[in-house]
Amino acid sequence: MPVTTTFSSFGQPSDVVELTETPGRDLEPDELRLKMLYAPINPADINYIQGIYGIKPELPAIPGLEGCAEVIESRSDKLQTGDLVITIKPVGTWAEQVVCPADYVLKIPSDTPVEQASMLKVNPLTAWCMLTQFIDLPKGSWVIQNAANSGVGSCVIQIAKLLGLRTINLVRREGLIKALTDLGADHVLLDEADSIETIRKITGDHPPALALNAVGGDSALRLMDIIATKGIHVTYGAMGRRSLKVPNKFLIFKRIQLHGFWVTEWIKETDAQLVGETYQQLAQWISEGKLAQPIDSTYALAEITTALKRAMEDQRDGKVLLRCSPE
Repeated sequence: MPVTTTFSSFGQPSDVVELTETPGRDLEPDELRLKMLYAPINPADINYIQGIYGIKPELPAIPGLEGCAEVIESRSDKLQTGDLVITIKPVGTWAEQVVCPADYVLKIPSDTPVEQASMLKVNPLTAWCMLTQFIDLPKGSWVIQNAANSGVGSCVIQIAKLLGLRTINLVRREGLIKALTDLGADHVLLDEADSIETIRKITGDHPPALALNAVGGDSALRLMDIIATKGIHVTYGAMGRRSLKVPNKFLIFKRIQLHGFWVTEWIKETDAQLVGETYQQLAQWISEGKLAQPIDSTYALAEITTALKRAMEDQRDGKVLLRCSPE
């Protein structure tokens, strides 16, 4: 029987997640049977298992908020056996096989590298949305972000370049600077107060109109200090686990606009055609080698405990992937 990852209580992922055998069932009309290929371990997956994510499942539950799969059985007119797909709605991807409605997945070009495709749903789309859906930035505009070495951060750097935008990227350690510069970042600086004047000298009379925050706390305040009057400050993460405390002067005198972004809701609220077209463009960039996320390590599904421990360690060199099906 196919193996599935499950958890029956919320808690430390490496303690509560286990492997179980799951009997298959016949497909209903418009359903698919998927052979899961690869799935990443995202911070959101960790929070999902801990019970502190925006979606709290009924238990027992199957983790895995995104992944890449091959259709191995179809009762849908839109998808055929052999199609390569990504999941765009929660199905629990940390499994050898998944059964789901056809509209829970999106077909992508067959030449898309499957490891990168498994990470397509969340980070690339989040980066694209934040760069395009809040403000229409002219080519050459500056965008500033913290947590620039994160999965979303690396996508922001690459997609911004493809869109003709320039990026200023803040990181916590000097050791991260070269890799991001090699990726195409225009400037990479340490996320500290001393960098503010340096950034002002770089941008001159054209400060960033868009700031992307995944940290919170003092780092988020530095972005508010740097962005232009009426600038847009988008929060999509809270890695620093500190709330935003906004000084009145930024709201009154700079009139900055504060927004939150959660890609799961954007997919729900957005026209399906635009969602599909955007994913096709992102998949094309991946196939052309113009967009990629770093991979730290890959583990078989049977190594889930070790994989989870690695995913929760600091100073990784990219995403931890699960190889869901035996080679």
